Amino acid sequence: MPEVDLVFPRAYVEFPDPAEPGQVFRCDLTWLTSRYTCIFGQGCRGIYADAPDTGCCTLGAHFADKDDERRVASFVAELTPEQWQFRPQGKVRKADWVETDDEGARKTLVVEHDGQSACVFHNRADFGTGAGCALHGLALQQGRNPLETKPDVCWQLPIRRTFRTVERPDETSYSEVTIGEYDRRGWGPGGHDLDWYCSGNTEAHVGRDALYVTNEPELVELMGRPAYDVLVTHCEAHLAARRPLALHPADPR
Repeated sequence: MPEVDLVFPRAYVEFPDPAEPGQVFRCDLTWLTSRYTCIFGQGCRGIYADAPDTGCCTLGAHFADKDDERRVASFVAELTPEQWQFRPQGKVRKADWVETDDEGARKTLVVEHDGQSACVFHNRADFGTGAGCALHGLALQQGRNPLETKPDVCWQLPIRRTFRTVERPDETSYSEVTIGEYDRRGWGPGGHDLDWYCSGNTEAHVGRDALYVTNEPELVELMGRPAYDVLVTHCEAHLAARRPLALHPADPR
């Protein structure tokens, strides 16, 4: 099915952060109450047509900051050859899994295998565990949530968190945190060149529950538990309305 147009009516809610005075959340109810769910391994075509098994892992993952990289490093040290297809022999060095892009930002290394390039942690289909993230698999084996072991950008996608300072007419200001959809525009100008993308595609809007339910751990990590609990009340009210405003056009009708 074709993706929906990127421009359509959305319903937002704003509320003060219960845990942080001077901070306001602006949340996209249209996205957060949608039936989007990740379909990796269950129909995901990958962002490039020639690499359907690599999902959105084709370009590697940029680290949010040094703390993000250090956290991931602690789990990389735990990966075994049975869990990680591209684990080098002997001691693992940073150069084995970190590289710098053209702008000097640090990210996970991209490696080529059987003519396809993808993140060094992405085990390919011919590996014993099948296609998928080695760090994700490690988390599941250890009884952890994958957001503990993977780079921040990996577990956040396709939820997008942005910040801005809002100036009021009385010369006061507040910090606005927006929680919304990471559609293909979030990748920059190159996002429009992706062969396939999930967030606005009907093929990925097949979840049994709304996104704010299925992605509770990620949203709690991004917002904090007190703000998430407030968000839940707004999402429930939005869905309970007799005629909810601005439903996601990719959702089933």
